[in-house]
Amino acid sequence: MISHSPLLSQPLSHFLHLLLLLPLFFTSVASQCKNPPFIFNFGDSNSDTGGLVAGLGFPVNLPNGRTFFHRSTGRLSDGRLLIDFLCQSLNASFLSPYLDSLGGSRFTNGANFAVVGSSTLPKYVPFSLNIQLMQFLHFKARTLELATAGFGNFITDEGLRNALYIIDIGQNDIADSFSKKMSYAQVTKRIPSVILEIENAVKVLYNQGGRKFWIHNTGPLGCLPQKLALVQKKDLDPIGCISDYNSAARIFNEGLRRSCERMKSQFSGATIVYVDIYSIKYDLIANSSKYDLIANSSKYGKKNILIANVLYIFCYYVDCETRRHMKHTCIIPHIFGFQTPRCLLMQACIGP
Repeated sequence: MISHSPLLSQPLSHFLHLLLLLPLFFTSVASQCKNPPFIFNFGDSNSDTGGLVAGLGFPVNLPNGRTFFHRSTGRLSDGRLLIDFLCQSLNASFLSPYLDSLGGSRFTNGANFAVVGSSTLPKYVPFSLNIQLMQFLHFKARTLELATAGFGNFITDEGLRNALYIIDIGQNDIADSFSKKMSYAQVTKRIPSVILEIENAVKVLYNQGGRKFWIHNTGPLGCLPQKLALVQKKDLDPIGCISDYNSAARIFNEGLRRSCERMKSQFSGATIVYVDIYSIKYDLIANSSKYDLIANSSKYGKKNILIANVLYIFCYYVDCETRRHMKHTCIIPHIFGFQTPRCLLMQACIGP
């Protein structure tokens, strides 16, 4: 079993420093404000900014979007996603979903190919990583064609070469394998094939001129409220997360880290950043009181239940005073911009 990262005690601060260093990816740091970089994102629900709604018409209603946008935007979150904060840190506008034909976007700052539920395998099932790559290739060919013909302010070949390519996928490959009743050994046996698909994606993008890559590992799957609610037989770790799920996630992450190291040596001139999201999220859950994520609920005579990963907003938030459900955890997530305590309703954790 792979051990936790030695940086687990300070992952959030390390990640914030990483955000501050992100502009160093780009050669013209001084001109960042005037010329934000192009960003192309490939992934799943962790970074989908509306692809599921646009592609399948699947409704993503309030309370999704309630805290920042004050309306539903197709994000499975009550506010912004990590990809949104990345864009803001680079003075770039939020990414438009590639599939959104009615949004009026000219994709002048990039495009988001991520769709909720996406995985790497099978390769030809919408909207797998391979399908997202095929969409990107079509996008590139079409935009260059329009730019050459003089139609508007489209992304140029130089812009594509200098763009940041983000890949955040693999979570559903592991989670879906467990949901299909595969054994732990069967799940972990599939992991190298998943990593190979991510490697192939980087290779395709590199051969298309991409040189700057930002690759996320997967989070602690065993801490997701959805998994905790649906999995009947489970061994829990000391903070209440499913051990097998998290162990498989760590095996995937270690394999992905090694893959990124190999690709750094294989792809000349490429900058590849491996982002340890697992440690950041696990730390937030394990040390929730340190980050002011848990409020004292003794007012209602109930014991706090620390099983919620607040970074995966699959659950509905309501005012604590309503006490609509007996089983809840009161939280004060300052980092998400809430001004008053909210209750995380475990019964509402039915998201994807």
